[in-house]
Order: sequence, then C-alpha cells, then structure tokens
Amino acid sequence: MTPFSVLIVEDQARFREAFTHALGSVPDIELLGIAPDLPQGRRMFDQLLPDVLLVDLDLPGGSGIELIRHAAQTRPQCEVMVISVFGDEQHVVASIEAGATGYLLKDSLALDLPGQLRSLRAGGSPISPIIARRLLVRLAPGAQASTGPSPEAMAATLADEEIVALSEQESRVLHLAAKGFTFDEIAQFMQVSPHTVMTYVKRVYRKLHVRSKVEAIYEARRLGWLRD
Repeated sequence: MTPFSVLIVEDQARFREAFTHALGSVPDIELLGIAPDLPQGRRMFDQLLPDVLLVDLDLPGGSGIELIRHAAQTRPQCEVMVISVFGDEQHVVASIEAGATGYLLKDSLALDLPGQLRSLRAGGSPISPIIARRLLVRLAPGAQASTGPSPEAMAATLADEEIVALSEQESRVLHLAAKGFTFDEIAQFMQVSPHTVMTYVKRVYRKLHVRSKVEAIYEARRLGWLRD
C-alpha cells in the first residue's frame, strides 16, 4: 500500500502515548505530529496537510467535530477517523455528517490501529461493532416510517423499567469513567482500592444490563444520567 501521513489530535497524554507507540515503527505510516487541543490541531492540520486525521471529540478549545468539518471543507481528500469515549447516536451521527469516515471507541485500544487506518485509507469505513449495530438499527427500512414504536424501542422501554438507580459511589465511578479515567485512576481519586472500584463497576454493568464500559456510558447517556 502507498505510504500515507497521519495527524493526531488528542488531549489525554496516555492515549497520545498509545497512538504514538502503535504507529511509531510502522514503515508505511508517517506520524506528522500530535496536537493536544482544537486550536493547535487546526493549525497543524492546515500546515502539515495530512492524508489521515485521527481526532478525539472532547477537546480543550472546542469540539473535534469542528475540526472534522474544517477538514472536509478545506481538504476533502483527507480521511477522518474519530476515536472517542462517546458512542451515543448524537455524537456518531454528528461526526459522520461533519465528514468523518471512520469511528472507533477508545475501549477498543487493543485494536490494530495501523490496520484500521490502512483500511480507512483504502476506502473502508472502520466502525466499532457496537456503533455499527446501532446505526443499522437506526437506518433499517421502516425505522422512521413506522407509526408505532419499533421492536427496539419497545425493548428499550422494557429495559428502562427494569433498571435500578445507581448509588452515589457507582454514579461517581461512571462519571469519572465517562471522562476517560482508568479504573486505577478512579480508585486513586476516590481513595479506595482498585478491587472496590471494580465491585462498583460490576454493579453498574449489572444494573444497566451491559457488559463493557462503553456500553455503560452509552446507556447512562441515553437515560439522561450523564451529560457531555
């Protein structure tokens, strides 16, 4: 495959380090630079003219969606990959409408990032499975035209009725996780052991009927328990 260049816009140091490590020794991908906020990201984008933009959404100085829109308007040949903790429909659809062609969740950092970027560059649209499933449900024939509630909506309503409210500690863990903190970091903030935090996490998963952090954050946002 023809070599290509990448610009990363990400505010959290641990993710910047992970991305740099993943791409640092890949011969066909040139890492042009990393910006920690939206203003610097925009300046570097205009100066460096990357082939691929890897961008977070929640950035100091504004939303990554602004940069996605700017990239689509000024350099449409640049492919845009979102990598974020936000997996809700509002963020996903807004990103795609702005010009993103790929969307990965940060919970999937074990993924082959170089491979995903190569796929994007080759014309594919890498999307985390949980997001792809929700988009398919949203775009399914008759989903908008139906006058009655869809089976998915009915199932969601039934599930909502079964959900038990979170305790104060469980809610705090979920809010910190939504901000991108690891469970070990959350344990330090709350001054409890990692084992205690994982106990809270398991309770949150059980109450929300989910099996991952990303799903828990998505469900909490859908229920109005979390705000951006």
